[in-house]
Amino acid sequence: MSIVGMAAGGGPAFVAAIGLLGVLLGVLAELLIARSLPRLGGLPSLRSRTTTAVLTGVLCAALALRLGLDWSLPAFLVLAVLGVQLARIDLAHHLLPNPLVLTLFIAGLVLFTAGSSASAAWWDLLRGAVSAVILFVTYLILAVISPRGIGMGDVKLAAPVGLYLGYLGWSQLFYGGAVGFVLGGIFSVVLISFRRAEKPAEVAYGPAMLAATLGAVLLTP
Repeated sequence: MSIVGMAAGGGPAFVAAIGLLGVLLGVLAELLIARSLPRLGGLPSLRSRTTTAVLTGVLCAALALRLGLDWSLPAFLVLAVLGVQLARIDLAHHLLPNPLVLTLFIAGLVLFTAGSSASAAWWDLLRGAVSAVILFVTYLILAVISPRGIGMGDVKLAAPVGLYLGYLGWSQLFYGGAVGFVLGGIFSVVLISFRRAEKPAEVAYGPAMLAATLGAVLLTP
């Protein structure tokens, strides 16, 4: 079953349960990241942990409301959980850790494959895989052309972002990829204008890419 044209299958109780699950997964993810990636300095402040847990819960609830009982829901919940953590880390450290980016990609690929097996949505899976390559190569070319503008972390993140956007459809890949790039550019200009960053490479593009991807899931038809 493709995402386009699907019917929501979960009621308020289902949405609330997924939202609560998102909060718990967000807390658990933060603990695991602090243990497995000590170079990040351990757990962030209580305020930061509370904010990311609540944001993860809200996103998971929104995804449950949007997707219902669709087979793709588990993959997009992973995107919400890891996406929030990656955005937090990128904003704080200007870093997109390879283990987290790889986990996001592999988890998405495995869960989309499982969902495609159950729903026979093989074209969605193939489109997602091709889109991952397309967006990765696009960002790689941009990084080669302008190495001070796009970091290699953003290039690597483009692969899972392309996978998730491409699974939705070609138009979502185009608009989601473009919006992510534009948002990152706007953020870069604003920060440089206020002298909070010396050059575009010091600006975190990851949050813009992830926000555009989740926005495409929640807002596109």
